[in-house]
Amino acid sequence: MQKRIFSLTNKKITPVLWWLSSIALGVVLMVTPVSYADAQGSQSQRQYGSIIQQILEFIQNHYVDEVDPRTLYEGAMNGMFNALGDPHSNFLSVRDMLDLSDTTSGNFGGVGLYISKPVEAKDGNPPYVEVAAPMEDTPGWRAGINAGDLIIKIDGESTDELSMDEVLERLRGKPGTDVTVLIRRGVNIEFPVTITRAVIEVPTAKYAMIGDTGYLKLLTFTPMTSERAKEALAYFRAHNCKALILDLRNNYGGLLNAAIDVCDLFLDGGVVVSTKSRIPRENRIFYAQKNAVVPFDMPVLVLINNASASASEIVAGALKDRGRAYLVGGKSYGKGSVQQVFPIQGGGDGYKITVARYYTPSDVNIDKIGIPPDREVKGPEFTEEDAPNLKALVEANEIPTYVKEHPNLSFAEINVYAAQLSAKYALDAELLRILIRNEQNRMTVAPVYDIDYDVQLQEAVNILNEGSYKQLMQGTKTLRQLQDEAEAEELPAAS
Repeated sequence: MQKRIFSLTNKKITPVLWWLSSIALGVVLMVTPVSYADAQGSQSQRQYGSIIQQILEFIQNHYVDEVDPRTLYEGAMNGMFNALGDPHSNFLSVRDMLDLSDTTSGNFGGVGLYISKPVEAKDGNPPYVEVAAPMEDTPGWRAGINAGDLIIKIDGESTDELSMDEVLERLRGKPGTDVTVLIRRGVNIEFPVTITRAVIEVPTAKYAMIGDTGYLKLLTFTPMTSERAKEALAYFRAHNCKALILDLRNNYGGLLNAAIDVCDLFLDGGVVVSTKSRIPRENRIFYAQKNAVVPFDMPVLVLINNASASASEIVAGALKDRGRAYLVGGKSYGKGSVQQVFPIQGGGDGYKITVARYYTPSDVNIDKIGIPPDREVKGPEFTEEDAPNLKALVEANEIPTYVKEHPNLSFAEINVYAAQLSAKYALDAELLRILIRNEQNRMTVAPVYDIDYDVQLQEAVNILNEGSYKQLMQGTKTLRQLQDEAEAEELPAAS
């Protein structure tokens, strides 16, 4: 089954790749020029277009100071996309398009953070930059920045009035140079972090054996993801793998075709995902190829959390709806829209726009809803009551200092140190154990998995060891069934 996506443009069929990750610093994609010559706009569209042209000419001819036409052009383009109220649709400057090219080449100078930024204030909070996820083994990850952290300032400049383009420009730079960000964690914990930029290579997969279980962690979806996944599966077969754990936690997404290619490895034909746009003839259904690589009788568990987004949700949703995997962890992020990137003819600019929403095999769109796991497993979390004590711990810099002085802490030694910190700061010892271990990992190359400190992975392994996988799968429901049940519960009772 051919899975290339086609876009009807000026009566010609032009292959494009659709982009589903809008919370990243940059993602690999292909773009296609668009001709506007045959566009059939309505009378109102032509009217407003004429007005915009008149105002542009008036400003250039009569404004008290001379204005660079480029400034007016960028302002108008940003204004149009901001008016959509869609954080996933925006104008892409020459710099943005070059950033995409940097990512396509596989590396760039930066800090290694996947970020998002709301268009305007939300819930009374300024539109600060939010960290969607740190990229493992990068400067941002090693600096201890976590998913959900807000970047309040960059080198002393507040981020609330910066555009995403300006934010990226300030975070990226020559490898070896420093950038200082002010982090807000929770409600009122704020602290500065200085990060040394480095060459950021876009990773895609890690894998290893856990006993007789293959563990595959997909970090993002790029053109190389399915190949790396195939390498992992070959490794698992060579080591007599009996079950598989697919870890999609903190996977912000990537390319649609890459997600479909990964599903090919698990599904023997059938629907993977469908996309629906405003124009019915542009709706698409994508199918898996026959002859799955992973045997159908092999147990498969998928790990997800609130940072599993977009393309990773396509994979999780397809495997769940098709009855091919059991989901463990937390509810996913909930990004169910499809973006397409176009360059603007005559210049190096472009734009990214939401063109469709995607639906799982049971015909459910999870945008702003997310995918619930079959078994929810929550890790320990700090409460707002912990904030003052946690702030004191962070400001004291005790954990980084201690780990730097004791780089080879054993499991038992970490437990002892966590107990000491718990007594001193009145914080949960289990949470402190994880903080210490995370800091230790940042000092070296992070392990492929860390089961002693990962309660969600522990639960997945326990399910396999207990032999309850088949029984659990019999009780799973598709996303459509879950959605129908939720809607039925909201209906008023008949009188």
